[in-house]
Amino acid sequence: MFYRNILLIDDDEDDQEIFLTALECTGKPVQCTVSDSARKALSQIARGEIKTDLIFLDLNMPLMNGQQFLAEIKKDEKLRNIPVIILSTSSNTATREQLKQLGAGRFFTKPGRFEDLVDILNEVLE
Repeated sequence: MFYRNILLIDDDEDDQEIFLTALECTGKPVQCTVSDSARKALSQIARGEIKTDLIFLDLNMPLMNGQQFLAEIKKDEKLRNIPVIILSTSSNTATREQLKQLGAGRFFTKPGRFEDLVDILNEVLE
């Protein structure tokens, strides 16, 4: 599937910059909106302020973590079909299984190498 509008939800500014630079390196014609708050992003998506075809979601965030966000978006009939890709420093197998059961499309551990992130994005955005 071709994705035009991507949403990145991550509270770490450095990770946001790295993601956007890696996305640019893919050469894919996509628009990316960035939110540093899962709670705010959920509200904006529900109100139609953010239009997205695909969400990249970090897990470890204040106020509402990624797992809580995923649970909430999958409860909403209008939003539940938006694919959610987890991109987190966590690599816990039990957490991965919980997220899969909640409806996460895929789970990637944030790579240490920039080139690996570009590869992940190319794989997801093919």
